[in-house]
Amino acid sequence: MIFNRYRRGLFITSFLAAPVILYVVYVISPYIQAFYIAMTDWRGVSAMPRFIGLDNFERLLDDEKFWLAVTHNGVLLLLLPLITIVIALFFAFLLNVGGGHGGRKGIWGSKFYRVLFFFPQILAVAVVAVLFQQAFRPDASGMVNAPLMALGIKPIGFLSEPAVAFWSVLGVMIWQAVGFYVVLFSAGLASIPRDMFEAAQIDGAGRISLFIRVTLPLLWDTVQVAWIYLGILALDVFAIVWVMTDQHGGPDSSTTVMAAEIYRNAFHYSYFGYASALGVVMFFFTIGFAILALRLSRRERIEYQ
Repeated sequence: MIFNRYRRGLFITSFLAAPVILYVVYVISPYIQAFYIAMTDWRGVSAMPRFIGLDNFERLLDDEKFWLAVTHNGVLLLLLPLITIVIALFFAFLLNVGGGHGGRKGIWGSKFYRVLFFFPQILAVAVVAVLFQQAFRPDASGMVNAPLMALGIKPIGFLSEPAVAFWSVLGVMIWQAVGFYVVLFSAGLASIPRDMFEAAQIDGAGRISLFIRVTLPLLWDTVQVAWIYLGILALDVFAIVWVMTDQHGGPDSSTTVMAAEIYRNAFHYSYFGYASALGVVMFFFTIGFAILALRLSRRERIEYQ
């Protein structure tokens, strides 16, 4: 018995060894190097950077632009998961449960709508950024402003006015993310036995009560995963801000985020040591959020046959 367990353990270990080694070399090792570089004054050219301890982190405390970026990421962290999940749950419920026959099936054409909602996911983030950059142009060539100008309304500077630019970026991120979570929640709803919906409706549950008391509790694990993924997206957002906005986070730093400041310090100013320190801070923000979200959203799992 002991010999068989040893052989089985050796067999499993032999298969796991290669991926574990690759993970250590290409994931864990760069993290360790980043922590070391964060405590140096490396400018990207010297082979032996000078060790300066925690000086980069002390400098970070007085970096107003970085803390402005942290504030923007914090607002995204609050609003992006909330709005995206609410919209995605609404559409998923409508497509899968909110149709005819007493609400036990989705609306007509639900399969087509799932494909339509998912479409933004097949586009690269840079492509989405360029498309909306053109759509938000503050002249007659902009798809959004052209109808407004035709009606005699002054064009809106979606990406040129500091008070509007950040919310434009948030809107684009929501537009791109909703489709994936509609499909994710639809898959979760499809796994829930229809008998539960029928029993709730026989007991007199309306659509709102059906959603709150039946759908949401049974879909909670999926919602929890979506919340964490969207939170990480809000903290790590970079490409859509860098490509779509003026001055790569403008105007006047009104849309800058942590990843943009890391890239700017590393590749524009060649402050690789300081950029690594910013990256370490963002790493702990992201890990801390994931742990906190898992703990706060933990609840007793509901099982059904």
